[in-house]
Amino acid sequence: MSDLLVAEKVTKKFEGLVAVNEASIKVKENTFTMLIGPNGSGKTTLINCCTGILKPTSGRVMLGDKDITGWKPHQIYDVGFVRSFQIPLPFIGLTVLDNVLGAMRNVGESPFKATKHSSWMDQEEENMERALDILEKVGLEKQWDLPSASLGAAQLKMLEVAKGLSSGAKIIALDEPIGGVDTASAHEILSHVDALKKEEGLTFFVVEHRIDIAAPFADYVYAMDLGNIISEGPPNQVLTDPKVIEVYLGKGVEPC
Repeated sequence: MSDLLVAEKVTKKFEGLVAVNEASIKVKENTFTMLIGPNGSGKTTLINCCTGILKPTSGRVMLGDKDITGWKPHQIYDVGFVRSFQIPLPFIGLTVLDNVLGAMRNVGESPFKATKHSSWMDQEEENMERALDILEKVGLEKQWDLPSASLGAAQLKMLEVAKGLSSGAKIIALDEPIGGVDTASAHEILSHVDALKKEEGLTFFVVEHRIDIAAPFADYVYAMDLGNIISEGPPNQVLTDPKVIEVYLGKGVEPC
């Protein structure tokens, strides 16, 4: 498997605070790569630097053969790298299906191409079929016509994944996809993510605090503390690393 996302010595400073300090990570294609660490360790800031929410102070971010360092979020989205946030952000006035359709591209969006009725109508039909298929893959097929505001916490998390998949993403960064949901729902979410990895060939870069639940689904893990990558490797290796255990115990919690 080749490297899809590569961050090389990424640093992000906020005045005198170094939030990310020369962090380097590699996310291979078709993997579930997890980023762990205590609160304030720099995890979300690193993902923000990779996805264009923040511009790195120094370092480089590569997506395949493209140097995307400092690109705008919409530019990074256009080349197949999307992300979710800790708090889902659906279009609450739209149905579940329309949220998924809204993330898809359609030639009818162009005022010049929209006049060719058959062209965009055919694509609308294809998009509708694809959207319904995606909703089935994430377990939301029965909620397709409900307003997104009516979904529960776990369902909203899966709607974010569905929107990423419908955009044609190659890699999806998930920020705490099982945060705030019960254990059974957390397993269901991660099972859907695992199935999408296997069936759709998607790549996932995941920040998660609930390590005991997420680790069995991970192919590779990076651990951060105080802006630095302190450990990396297979889940069992990282979670038993004395440096990682010390960091978590110092914060009053255990890594698993």
